Amino acid sequence: MKIEEELDAEDRLISEWEKRRYIPRPGEPQLPPQLSDMAEKTTEDVMKELNRLPFFMTELDETDGEGGENETLEALKSLAYDGEPDEIATNFKNQGNDCYKSKNYKAAINYYTKGIEVDCGVDTITSALYLNRAACQLELKNFRSCIEDCKKVLLIDPKNIKACFRSGRAFFSVQRYEEAKQILEYGLTFDPENKQVKDLYQQIVNKEKAIEEARLKKEREEQKEKMRLDILKNSIKLRHFSILKSSRPAEMLEDAKIRLENETDYESQLIFPAMILYPTTDEFDYIAEISELATPLEILELVLNRPKEWFEDPKHKNFSIKKLECYMETESGGLVKVGKKLSINNALMNDKPKAPLFDNSLRLYVVPKVEAPEWISKWNKDIALSKRQA
Repeated sequence: MKIEEELDAEDRLISEWEKRRYIPRPGEPQLPPQLSDMAEKTTEDVMKELNRLPFFMTELDETDGEGGENETLEALKSLAYDGEPDEIATNFKNQGNDCYKSKNYKAAINYYTKGIEVDCGVDTITSALYLNRAACQLELKNFRSCIEDCKKVLLIDPKNIKACFRSGRAFFSVQRYEEAKQILEYGLTFDPENKQVKDLYQQIVNKEKAIEEARLKKEREEQKEKMRLDILKNSIKLRHFSILKSSRPAEMLEDAKIRLENETDYESQLIFPAMILYPTTDEFDYIAEISELATPLEILELVLNRPKEWFEDPKHKNFSIKKLECYMETESGGLVKVGKKLSINNALMNDKPKAPLFDNSLRLYVVPKVEAPEWISKWNKDIALSKRQA
């Protein structure tokens, strides 16, 4: 909106120029040579000429219109360095302050830097320039530059409380808490009631306290988790359970976990997922959690609790509890039949043949009795072993 308003104003100025342009009538005097030259130029050329005059400038033009130097502008620039060094430095400081008030921090830094480069030799001015530049650096999150400027202030004025405060904020922002506290503590030695410094110091103390509490909490949680895993590991070891990994586990088993019902009691029952496989129909069921004390019979009662229509499918005609047999894969790659009333933990604790858990879960093959001999005859140990993680 502001740009559009400026363009409209410029258009109105050009229009007004055209209306008031001097064109001598018969018998009227001609314009002086300087003005006559302007009269022969287009409105656009006149506006360009005006823009080269510092008073009328709307954008910086450092040329004379023909590729040379804009001498008028250069003369004005040189005025910035006209006067005694302390006057020049003060002038740059004041210009920087104006930019700071309008939140033009980069321009303010430029002016303060020029003031510092004057090297006026007046400590109060030099100190103020560094201090004000530090304030800009803080606003721009140039924290290390802020700290450096504050150090220079304190070398000149050791009791400058603002330098202590600003460097404390900068140290705090880069998480150098101890250094932040040290500089604030130093400031409080000569200005003990400074509210800003005291509040910032307390903020840092609170932050450190919160960090320490979080560290201790994490440490306690890690210790608790380590204890839980140690108890779980020992409980599995005491039961002589074996656990193998597949080279390509089923997606639902990628994060499968074994847990104790009571994680602090290794004698409480183990809980784990179960994959119930039906190899003759190429189907499976997944149970998120079963107890080690469960039996294949209980598992079958659970998975066969299906609608009547499911059993009417010809491929499921022999899927009744009495007509099904259960098998588990052994460590050597073979198969072992599991009694339906035998608890899972008993099957897993047997050493010969040894049936392991796979991917932290039970793997139970369920096959109709009439189809079992043919399925077993086609079982290939080498293929079974090749599907395991090396």
